[in-house]
Amino acid sequence: MIALSGELTADGHRLVQRVYYEDTDFSGLVYHARYLHFLERGRTDYLRCLGCQQSELLSADEEGLVFVVHRMEIDFKQPARMDDILTVRTVTEKAGGAKMVLNQEIRRDDTLLIAAKVVIAVINKHGRPRRLPETVAEKFLGKGN
Repeated sequence: MIALSGELTADGHRLVQRVYYEDTDFSGLVYHARYLHFLERGRTDYLRCLGCQQSELLSADEEGLVFVVHRMEIDFKQPARMDDILTVRTVTEKAGGAKMVLNQEIRRDDTLLIAAKVVIAVINKHGRPRRLPETVAEKFLGKGN
């Protein structure tokens, strides 16, 4: 049985998701904006598996620590359909300073459906840029696991 939050692997994070009727449009294909949901779940559960609870980061100190999507590039390669089992993979490319870069893929078996590059801004709870603490950056870079 696969863990609810996915699993850390040698090359990042892996999360398995099923496509439901609510994810599709009238044609039975996954609606393009729904892929953002799958990608967000992958990033959130990646954090969780690394031991970073977003609610704890927000209240860890007076500044708080928040991750927000600054930029996203998505290549739509192939469509997903209702009842497909998808694997969302998330890998850290960069973590440091006031940003992170994550590469994500959504696959059905060996078929690449979506490739995304996500730039995450690190801010405080007042919306100002904040440096990513080294201990958190190390987790993303595989040095703190």
